[in-house]
Amino acid sequence: METKIHKFSIDNTKIVLDVNSGAVFVVDDLMFDVLDFYDNTPREQIKNKLKGKYKSIEIDEAVEELDKLKRDGVLFTGYNYKAAAEKIRARSEMKALCLNIAHDCNLRCKYCFASDGNYKGEKGLMPPEVGKKAVDFLIQKSGDIKKLEIDFFGGEPLLNFETVKEVVAYARNIESKYEKEFHFTITTNATLLDDEIINYLHENMDNIVLSLDGRREVHDRMRVRADGSGTYDTIISNIKKVVALREKDKKDYFVRGTFTKHNLDFSQDVIHMADNGFEQISIEPVVGKDIKEYMFTESDLPVIYNEYEKLAKEYLERRKTGRNPFRFYHFNIDLYNGPCIYKRLVACGSGREYLAVTPNGDIYPCHQFVGNSEFVIGNVYDKKLNDFIINQFRETDVYSKQDCSSCWARFFCSGGCNANNFNFNGDIKKPYELNCKLQKKRIECAIYINIKEIENSTLERL
Repeated sequence: METKIHKFSIDNTKIVLDVNSGAVFVVDDLMFDVLDFYDNTPREQIKNKLKGKYKSIEIDEAVEELDKLKRDGVLFTGYNYKAAAEKIRARSEMKALCLNIAHDCNLRCKYCFASDGNYKGEKGLMPPEVGKKAVDFLIQKSGDIKKLEIDFFGGEPLLNFETVKEVVAYARNIESKYEKEFHFTITTNATLLDDEIINYLHENMDNIVLSLDGRREVHDRMRVRADGSGTYDTIISNIKKVVALREKDKKDYFVRGTFTKHNLDFSQDVIHMADNGFEQISIEPVVGKDIKEYMFTESDLPVIYNEYEKLAKEYLERRKTGRNPFRFYHFNIDLYNGPCIYKRLVACGSGREYLAVTPNGDIYPCHQFVGNSEFVIGNVYDKKLNDFIINQFRETDVYSKQDCSSCWARFFCSGGCNANNFNFNGDIKKPYELNCKLQKKRIECAIYINIKEIENSTLERL
Protein backbone atom coordinates (compact mmCIF):
# COMPACT_ATOMS: atom_id res chain seq x y z
CA MET A 1 0.00 0.00 0.00
CA GLU A 2 1.28 3.47 -0.89
CA THR A 3 2.41 5.48 2.12
CA LYS A 4 0.81 8.92 1.99
CA ILE A 5 2.17 10.52 5.16
CA HIS A 6 5.17 10.04 7.39
CA LYS A 7 5.44 11.32 10.94
CA PHE A 8 8.48 11.48 13.16
CA SER A 9 9.93 13.39 16.10
CA ILE A 10 13.35 14.94 16.66
CA ASP A 11 14.21 16.81 19.86
CA ASN A 12 10.50 17.02 20.84
CA THR A 13 9.62 18.60 17.48
CA LYS A 14 6.81 16.50 16.01
CA ILE A 15 6.76 16.58 12.22
CA VAL A 16 4.37 15.26 9.57
CA LEU A 17 5.33 14.94 5.90
CA ASP A 18 2.77 14.60 3.13
CA VAL A 19 4.69 12.26 0.85
CA ASN A 20 3.19 13.14 -2.54
CA SER A 21 3.03 16.92 -2.21
CA GLY A 22 6.09 17.36 0.00
CA ALA A 23 4.14 19.56 2.43
CA VAL A 24 5.50 19.54 5.98
CA PHE A 25 3.63 20.30 9.23
CA VAL A 26 4.75 20.75 12.81
CA VAL A 27 2.02 19.35 15.08
CA ASP A 28 1.27 18.99 18.77
CA ASP A 29 1.18 15.74 20.76
CA LEU A 30 -2.56 15.29 20.24
CA MET A 31 -2.45 15.59 16.46
CA PHE A 32 0.64 13.40 16.35
CA ASP A 33 -1.17 10.62 18.22
CA VAL A 34 -4.46 10.97 16.31
CA LEU A 35 -2.58 10.46 13.04
CA ASP A 36 -1.75 6.91 14.13
CA PHE A 37 -5.41 6.03 13.54
CA TYR A 38 -6.97 8.80 11.47
CA ASP A 39 -6.90 7.35 7.97
CA ASN A 40 -8.35 3.91 8.78
CA THR A 41 -10.29 4.18 12.05
CA PRO A 42 -13.78 5.64 12.75
CA ARG A 43 -13.79 8.70 15.00
CA GLU A 44 -15.46 6.97 17.95
CA GLN A 45 -12.83 4.25 17.93
CA ILE A 46 -10.11 6.92 17.86
CA LYS A 47 -11.68 8.44 20.97
CA ASN A 48 -11.71 5.08 22.70
CA LYS A 49 -8.07 4.45 21.91
CA LEU A 50 -6.97 7.88 23.19
CA LYS A 51 -9.58 8.60 25.88
CA GLY A 52 -7.15 8.11 28.74
CA LYS A 53 -4.79 10.71 27.32
CA TYR A 54 -6.99 13.44 25.79
CA LYS A 55 -10.49 14.86 26.21
CA SER A 56 -13.16 13.80 23.74
CA ILE A 57 -13.72 17.37 22.53
CA GLU A 58 -9.98 17.78 21.87
CA ILE A 59 -9.91 14.63 19.76
CA ASP A 60 -12.97 15.87 17.81
CA GLU A 61 -11.20 19.16 17.08
CA ALA A 62 -8.05 17.39 15.91
CA VAL A 63 -10.01 15.08 13.60
CA GLU A 64 -11.95 18.00 12.14
CA GLU A 65 -8.73 19.88 11.47
CA LEU A 66 -7.30 16.85 9.69
CA ASP A 67 -10.53 16.52 7.69
CA LYS A 68 -10.10 20.10 6.52
CA LEU A 69 -6.45 19.62 5.55
CA LYS A 70 -7.45 16.55 3.59
CA ARG A 71 -10.30 18.39 1.82
CA ASP A 72 -7.95 21.27 1.00
CA GLY A 73 -5.59 18.84 -0.72
CA VAL A 74 -2.54 19.40 1.48
CA LEU A 75 -2.54 16.21 3.56
CA PHE A 76 -3.07 12.61 2.49
CA THR A 77 -2.74 13.81 -1.07
CA GLY A 78 -2.77 11.37 -3.95
CA TYR A 79 -0.73 12.00 -7.07
CA ASN A 80 0.53 9.56 -9.63
CA TYR A 81 3.84 10.44 -11.26
CA LYS A 82 3.89 7.38 -13.50
CA ALA A 83 3.22 9.41 -16.64
CA ALA A 84 6.27 11.54 -15.86
CA ALA A 85 8.30 8.38 -15.28
CA GLU A 86 7.36 7.12 -18.75
CA LYS A 87 8.63 10.35 -20.31
CA ILE A 88 11.89 10.07 -18.41
CA ARG A 89 12.39 6.49 -19.61
CA ALA A 90 12.20 7.73 -23.19
CA ARG A 91 15.15 10.10 -22.71
CA SER A 92 18.46 9.01 -24.23
CA GLU A 93 20.74 12.03 -23.79
CA MET A 94 23.94 11.75 -21.74
CA LYS A 95 25.18 14.67 -19.69
CA ALA A 96 28.05 13.37 -17.56
CA LEU A 97 31.10 11.11 -17.69
CA CYS A 98 33.32 9.82 -14.93
CA LEU A 99 36.81 9.37 -16.37
CA ASN A 100 38.79 6.77 -14.43
CA ILE A 101 42.02 8.55 -15.26
CA ALA A 102 44.12 6.19 -13.14
CA HIS A 103 43.53 2.56 -12.28
CA ASP A 104 46.24 2.86 -9.70
CA CYS A 105 46.67 4.52 -6.32
CA ASN A 106 49.48 5.49 -3.99
CA LEU A 107 47.36 4.59 -0.94
CA ARG A 108 45.92 1.35 0.41
CA CYS A 109 42.71 2.49 2.11
CA LYS A 110 41.28 -0.52 3.89
CA TYR A 111 37.67 -0.01 2.75
CA CYS A 112 38.43 0.88 -0.89
CA PHE A 113 35.72 -0.44 -3.23
CA ALA A 114 38.18 -0.13 -6.14
CA SER A 115 40.63 -2.77 -4.85
CA ASP A 116 43.61 -0.47 -4.25
CA GLY A 117 42.63 1.54 -7.32
CA ASN A 118 42.88 -1.14 -10.01
CA TYR A 119 39.23 -2.31 -9.84
CA LYS A 120 40.28 -5.98 -9.58
CA GLY A 121 42.10 -5.72 -12.89
CA GLU A 122 45.40 -4.48 -14.23
CA LYS A 123 46.88 -1.20 -13.17
CA GLY A 124 46.86 1.46 -15.85
CA LEU A 125 46.76 5.15 -16.67
CA MET A 126 44.40 6.64 -19.24
CA PRO A 127 46.24 7.94 -22.31
CA PRO A 128 45.26 11.49 -23.35
CA GLU A 129 43.82 10.11 -26.59
CA VAL A 130 41.27 7.99 -24.71
CA GLY A 131 40.26 10.99 -22.63
CA LYS A 132 39.72 13.09 -25.76
CA LYS A 133 37.69 10.32 -27.39
CA ALA A 134 35.55 10.26 -24.27
CA VAL A 135 34.92 14.00 -24.61
CA ASP A 136 33.87 13.47 -28.24
CA PHE A 137 31.60 10.62 -27.17
CA LEU A 138 29.89 12.77 -24.54
CA ILE A 139 29.29 15.58 -27.01
CA GLN A 140 27.85 13.14 -29.55
CA LYS A 141 25.48 11.57 -27.01
CA SER A 142 24.42 14.77 -25.24
CA GLY A 143 21.78 15.91 -27.74
CA ASP A 144 20.46 19.36 -26.87
CA ILE A 145 21.97 19.40 -23.37
CA LYS A 146 24.29 22.40 -23.12
CA LYS A 147 25.97 21.91 -19.74
CA LEU A 148 28.05 18.75 -19.56
CA GLU A 149 29.99 17.25 -16.64
CA ILE A 150 33.31 15.42 -16.56
CA ASP A 151 34.60 13.92 -13.31
CA PHE A 152 38.24 12.88 -12.97
CA PHE A 153 38.41 9.82 -10.76
CA GLY A 154 40.60 6.87 -9.86
CA GLY A 155 42.40 5.31 -8.07
CA GLU A 156 44.22 8.54 -7.59
CA PRO A 157 43.76 10.78 -10.66
CA LEU A 158 46.77 12.96 -9.84
CA LEU A 159 48.97 9.99 -10.74
CA ASN A 160 47.96 10.92 -14.28
CA PHE A 161 47.95 14.69 -14.00
CA GLU A 162 49.17 15.28 -17.58
CA THR A 163 46.11 13.51 -19.00
CA VAL A 164 43.86 15.60 -16.77
CA LYS A 165 45.39 18.77 -18.20
CA GLU A 166 45.21 17.58 -21.81
CA VAL A 167 41.55 16.53 -21.51
CA VAL A 168 40.56 19.84 -19.92
CA ALA A 169 42.39 21.81 -22.62
CA TYR A 170 40.82 19.74 -25.40
CA ALA A 171 37.30 20.12 -24.02
CA ARG A 172 37.71 23.87 -23.51
CA ASN A 173 39.02 24.23 -27.06
CA ILE A 174 35.96 22.62 -28.68
CA GLU A 175 33.10 23.52 -26.35
CA SER A 176 32.15 26.72 -28.22
CA LYS A 177 32.21 24.86 -31.54
CA TYR A 178 29.53 22.47 -30.29
CA GLU A 179 27.76 25.06 -28.11
CA LYS A 180 28.54 23.12 -24.93
CA GLU A 181 29.82 24.16 -21.52
CA PHE A 182 31.94 21.73 -19.52
CA HIS A 183 31.86 21.43 -15.74
CA PHE A 184 34.91 19.65 -14.30
CA THR A 185 35.28 17.85 -10.96
CA ILE A 186 38.23 15.96 -9.53
CA THR A 187 38.36 13.62 -6.53
CA THR A 188 41.76 13.30 -4.88
CA ASN A 189 43.29 11.86 -1.72
CA ALA A 190 45.29 15.12 -1.50
CA THR A 191 48.66 13.45 -0.89
CA LEU A 192 50.17 14.56 -4.22
CA LEU A 193 49.09 18.17 -4.09
CA ASP A 194 51.73 20.87 -4.38
CA ASP A 195 51.39 24.59 -5.08
CA GLU A 196 51.50 24.13 -8.86
CA ILE A 197 48.81 21.43 -8.88
CA ILE A 198 46.67 23.28 -6.34
CA ASN A 199 46.70 26.44 -8.45
CA TYR A 200 45.87 24.50 -11.61
CA LEU A 201 42.96 22.67 -9.99
CA HIS A 202 41.64 25.87 -8.45
CA GLU A 203 41.64 27.62 -11.82
CA ASN A 204 40.23 24.75 -13.89
CA MET A 205 38.00 22.60 -11.67
CA ASP A 206 34.43 23.63 -10.96
CA ASN A 207 34.43 21.31 -7.97
CA ILE A 208 37.21 19.62 -5.98
CA VAL A 209 36.52 16.66 -3.70
CA LEU A 210 39.21 16.04 -1.07
CA SER A 211 39.36 12.86 0.98
CA LEU A 212 39.64 13.13 4.77
CA ASP A 213 37.97 10.85 7.31
CA GLY A 214 38.15 13.31 10.18
CA ARG A 215 40.29 13.18 13.31
CA ARG A 216 43.91 12.03 12.92
CA GLU A 217 43.41 8.73 14.75
CA VAL A 218 40.27 7.96 12.71
CA HIS A 219 41.78 8.92 9.37
CA ASP A 220 45.10 7.13 9.91
CA ARG A 221 43.41 3.90 10.91
CA MET A 222 41.89 3.41 7.43
CA ARG A 223 43.60 5.72 4.91
CA VAL A 224 47.14 4.41 4.81
CA ARG A 225 50.11 4.05 2.48
CA ALA A 226 51.42 0.70 1.24
CA ASP A 227 53.72 0.51 4.28
CA GLY A 228 50.74 1.00 6.61
CA SER A 229 51.65 4.53 7.68
CA GLY A 230 48.93 7.14 8.05
CA THR A 231 48.42 10.14 5.76
CA TYR A 232 46.68 12.73 7.95
CA ASP A 233 49.72 14.89 8.59
CA THR A 234 50.63 14.89 4.89
CA ILE A 235 47.26 15.99 3.58
CA ILE A 236 45.76 18.30 6.21
CA SER A 237 47.86 21.32 5.23
CA ASN A 238 47.23 20.62 1.53
CA ILE A 239 43.49 20.52 2.08
CA LYS A 240 43.63 23.75 4.06
CA LYS A 241 45.40 25.46 1.14
CA VAL A 242 42.76 24.27 -1.34
CA VAL A 243 39.85 25.20 0.90
CA ALA A 244 41.27 28.68 1.59
CA LEU A 245 41.40 29.38 -2.15
CA ARG A 246 37.94 27.93 -2.82
CA GLU A 247 36.34 29.86 0.04
CA LYS A 248 37.99 33.12 -1.01
CA ASP A 249 36.77 32.81 -4.60
CA LYS A 250 33.45 31.16 -3.64
CA LYS A 251 34.13 28.03 -5.66
CA ASP A 252 32.73 24.58 -4.92
CA TYR A 253 34.55 21.88 -2.99
CA PHE A 254 33.79 19.03 -0.60
CA VAL A 255 35.92 17.51 2.10
CA ARG A 256 34.61 13.97 1.99
CA GLY A 257 35.14 11.16 4.46
CA THR A 258 33.92 7.67 5.29
CA PHE A 259 32.81 6.47 8.70
CA THR A 260 33.06 2.87 9.87
CA LYS A 261 32.28 0.83 12.94
CA HIS A 262 35.48 2.21 14.44
CA ASN A 263 34.15 5.79 14.53
CA LEU A 264 30.44 5.54 15.17
CA ASP A 265 30.84 8.92 16.86
CA PHE A 266 31.40 10.39 13.39
CA SER A 267 29.69 13.66 14.30
CA GLN A 268 32.97 14.45 16.07
CA ASP A 269 34.81 13.98 12.77
CA VAL A 270 32.48 16.44 11.04
CA ILE A 271 33.06 18.89 13.90
CA HIS A 272 36.82 18.34 13.56
CA MET A 273 36.62 19.25 9.88
CA ALA A 274 34.48 22.30 10.58
CA ASP A 275 36.89 23.48 13.27
CA ASN A 276 39.69 23.24 10.70
CA GLY A 277 37.81 25.75 8.54
CA PHE A 278 36.17 23.31 6.13
CA GLU A 279 32.59 24.41 5.47
CA GLN A 280 31.50 21.92 2.76
CA ILE A 281 31.59 18.47 4.33
CA SER A 282 30.39 14.97 3.52
CA ILE A 283 30.81 11.87 5.67
CA GLU A 284 29.51 8.68 4.05
CA PRO A 285 28.78 5.32 5.69
CA VAL A 286 31.21 2.59 4.68
CA VAL A 287 29.79 0.22 2.07
CA GLY A 288 31.08 -3.26 1.40
CA LYS A 289 29.67 -6.68 0.69
CA ASP A 290 32.44 -8.65 2.40
CA ILE A 291 32.23 -9.04 6.16
CA LYS A 292 35.01 -6.94 7.68
CA GLU A 293 35.70 -5.85 11.23
CA TYR A 294 35.07 -2.22 10.28
CA MET A 295 31.60 -2.82 8.79
CA PHE A 296 28.63 -1.79 10.89
CA THR A 297 25.46 -3.83 11.31
CA GLU A 298 21.81 -3.39 12.22
CA SER A 299 22.72 -3.33 15.90
CA ASP A 300 24.72 -0.12 15.32
CA LEU A 301 21.78 1.79 13.84
CA PRO A 302 20.49 3.39 17.08
CA VAL A 303 23.94 4.87 17.72
CA ILE A 304 24.22 6.11 14.12
CA TYR A 305 20.73 7.63 14.22
CA ASN A 306 21.66 9.49 17.38
CA GLU A 307 24.83 10.79 15.73
CA TYR A 308 22.84 12.21 12.81
CA GLU A 309 20.51 13.99 15.24
CA LYS A 310 23.48 15.37 17.19
CA LEU A 311 24.97 16.53 13.91
CA ALA A 312 21.72 18.24 12.89
CA LYS A 313 21.60 20.18 16.17
CA GLU A 314 25.28 21.14 15.87
CA TYR A 315 24.65 22.24 12.29
CA LEU A 316 21.85 24.56 13.40
CA GLU A 317 23.75 25.95 16.37
CA ARG A 318 26.83 26.79 14.32
CA ARG A 319 24.87 28.42 11.53
CA LYS A 320 22.98 30.47 14.11
CA THR A 321 26.07 31.65 15.99
CA GLY A 322 28.41 31.88 13.01
CA ARG A 323 31.07 29.87 14.86
CA ASN A 324 32.74 27.61 12.26
CA PRO A 325 29.49 26.88 10.40
CA PHE A 326 29.35 24.00 7.94
CA ARG A 327 27.19 22.45 5.27
CA PHE A 328 26.65 18.72 5.50
CA TYR A 329 26.01 17.09 2.13
CA HIS A 330 23.22 14.78 3.28
CA PHE A 331 21.32 17.62 4.93
CA ASN A 332 21.18 19.68 1.72
CA ILE A 333 17.47 19.22 1.06
CA ASP A 334 15.40 22.21 0.00
CA LEU A 335 11.74 21.52 0.78
CA TYR A 336 10.45 24.55 -1.07
CA ASN A 337 12.60 24.94 -4.20
CA GLY A 338 13.26 21.45 -5.49
CA PRO A 339 14.10 18.90 -6.48
CA CYS A 340 12.54 18.75 -9.95
CA ILE A 341 10.21 15.91 -10.88
CA TYR A 342 13.06 14.12 -12.70
CA LYS A 343 15.19 13.94 -9.56
CA ARG A 344 12.18 12.91 -7.48
CA LEU A 345 11.75 9.84 -9.66
CA VAL A 346 15.33 9.00 -10.64
CA ALA A 347 18.04 10.30 -8.33
CA CYS A 348 20.74 7.95 -9.64
CA GLY A 349 21.66 8.79 -13.23
CA SER A 350 23.95 5.79 -13.72
CA GLY A 351 23.52 4.02 -17.03
CA ARG A 352 21.14 6.62 -18.41
CA GLU A 353 22.71 10.10 -18.25
CA TYR A 354 25.93 9.31 -16.41
CA LEU A 355 28.58 6.78 -17.53
CA ALA A 356 32.14 5.86 -16.56
CA VAL A 357 35.15 5.34 -18.85
CA THR A 358 38.18 3.19 -17.99
CA PRO A 359 41.80 3.77 -19.10
CA ASN A 360 41.32 1.57 -22.18
CA GLY A 361 38.08 3.34 -23.15
CA ASP A 362 35.56 0.76 -21.94
CA ILE A 363 32.25 2.28 -20.84
CA TYR A 364 30.33 1.26 -17.70
CA PRO A 365 27.08 2.54 -16.13
CA CYS A 366 29.12 4.29 -13.41
CA HIS A 367 32.49 4.04 -11.65
CA GLN A 368 31.14 1.57 -9.09
CA PHE A 369 30.29 -0.97 -11.81
CA VAL A 370 33.82 -0.83 -13.26
CA GLY A 371 35.48 -4.24 -13.17
CA ASN A 372 32.21 -6.16 -13.54
CA SER A 373 32.42 -7.44 -17.12
CA GLU A 374 28.68 -8.03 -17.47
CA PHE A 375 28.18 -4.25 -17.30
CA VAL A 376 30.53 -3.22 -20.11
CA ILE A 377 28.28 -1.04 -22.27
CA GLY A 378 30.72 -0.23 -25.07
CA ASN A 379 33.95 1.63 -25.84
CA VAL A 380 34.63 5.27 -26.69
CA TYR A 381 36.36 4.23 -29.92
CA ASP A 382 33.39 2.45 -31.49
CA LYS A 383 30.81 4.74 -29.82
CA LYS A 384 28.21 1.98 -29.83
CA LEU A 385 26.32 1.17 -26.66
CA ASN A 386 24.73 -2.08 -25.51
CA ASP A 387 21.04 -1.18 -25.64
CA PHE A 388 20.08 -4.16 -23.49
CA ILE A 389 22.12 -2.85 -20.55
CA ILE A 390 21.15 0.77 -21.16
CA ASN A 391 17.45 -0.13 -21.18
CA GLN A 392 17.77 -1.87 -17.81
CA PHE A 393 18.83 1.44 -16.30
CA ARG A 394 16.35 3.56 -18.24
CA GLU A 395 13.54 1.43 -16.87
CA THR A 396 14.76 1.83 -13.28
CA ASP A 397 12.91 4.45 -11.25
CA VAL A 398 10.81 4.76 -8.10
CA TYR A 399 7.88 2.93 -9.64
CA SER A 400 9.90 0.01 -11.00
CA LYS A 401 11.47 -0.67 -7.60
CA GLN A 402 8.84 -2.57 -5.64
CA ASP A 403 10.28 -1.72 -2.23
CA CYS A 404 10.49 1.97 -3.15
CA SER A 405 7.13 2.58 -4.78
CA SER A 406 5.30 2.54 -1.43
CA CYS A 407 8.08 3.99 0.76
CA TRP A 408 7.57 7.40 2.41
CA ALA A 409 11.07 8.52 1.36
CA ARG A 410 10.61 7.60 -2.31
CA PHE A 411 10.68 11.15 -3.67
CA PHE A 412 13.78 12.13 -1.68
CA CYS A 413 16.02 9.11 -2.24
CA SER A 414 14.44 7.73 -5.45
CA GLY A 415 15.67 4.21 -4.90
CA GLY A 416 19.24 4.79 -3.81
CA CYS A 417 22.48 3.77 -5.51
CA ASN A 418 22.02 1.27 -8.35
CA ALA A 419 25.53 -0.13 -7.83
CA ASN A 420 24.98 -0.77 -4.13
CA ASN A 421 21.65 -2.40 -4.92
CA PHE A 422 23.31 -4.76 -7.39
CA ASN A 423 26.35 -5.50 -5.26
CA PHE A 424 24.25 -6.48 -2.24
CA ASN A 425 21.15 -7.95 -3.85
CA GLY A 426 22.16 -8.83 -7.41
CA ASP A 427 19.44 -6.53 -8.72
CA ILE A 428 19.66 -2.78 -9.44
CA LYS A 429 15.94 -2.52 -8.61
CA LYS A 430 16.18 -4.02 -5.12
CA PRO A 431 17.44 -1.44 -2.60
CA TYR A 432 20.22 -2.13 -0.11
CA GLU A 433 18.15 -2.15 3.08
CA LEU A 434 20.76 -0.99 5.58
CA ASN A 435 21.60 2.04 3.46
CA CYS A 436 17.87 2.76 3.06
CA LYS A 437 17.49 3.02 6.82
CA LEU A 438 20.40 5.45 7.08
CA GLN A 439 19.08 7.53 4.21
CA LYS A 440 15.66 7.83 5.82
CA LYS A 441 17.22 9.09 9.03
CA ARG A 442 19.26 11.68 7.13
CA ILE A 443 16.14 12.86 5.32
CA GLU A 444 14.29 13.27 8.62
CA CYS A 445 17.19 15.32 9.99
CA ALA A 446 17.25 17.46 6.85
CA ILE A 447 13.50 18.17 7.15
CA TYR A 448 13.97 19.03 10.82
CA ILE A 449 16.76 21.47 9.88
CA ASN A 450 14.54 23.14 7.27
CA ILE A 451 11.82 23.67 9.86
CA LYS A 452 14.15 25.04 12.51
CA GLU A 453 15.86 27.41 10.09
CA ILE A 454 12.48 28.83 9.09
CA GLU A 455 11.49 29.20 12.75
CA ASN A 456 14.77 30.97 13.54
CA SER A 457 14.38 33.27 10.54
CA THR A 458 10.84 34.19 11.64
CA LEU A 459 12.00 34.95 15.18
CA GLU A 460 14.79 37.17 13.83
CA ARG A 461 12.27 39.20 11.79
CA LEU A 462 10.08 39.62 14.84
